[in-house]
Amino acid sequence: MGSFSIWHWLVVLVIVLLVFGTKKLTSGAKDLGSAVKEFKKGMRDEDKPNAQLGDSSRPQDSTTTSQTEHDRDPR
Repeated sequence: MGSFSIWHWLVVLVIVLLVFGTKKLTSGAKDLGSAVKEFKKGMRDEDKPNAQLGDSSRPQDSTTTSQTEHDRDPR
C-alpha cells in the first residue's frame, strides 16, 4: 500500500477523461486560469495606495437622504 506508481496515475487520468470529457476539463482549466489571473490582479491592486474612493467619489444630491439619516428622522 505504498505510494502510487505512474501506472496508477495514468489509470486515474483515463477514468477522469472518460467521466468528464475533454471539453469540460479544458473549459474548467480556462476558468481556473482566469480566476487565478483575477486574483493576482486584485492582489497587485491592493498593494497600490488607494485614491480615496469613499463617498466623495459619488456626486451628492441634496434632495436625497441617506439610509442612516432616514433612520434617525423620527416621523
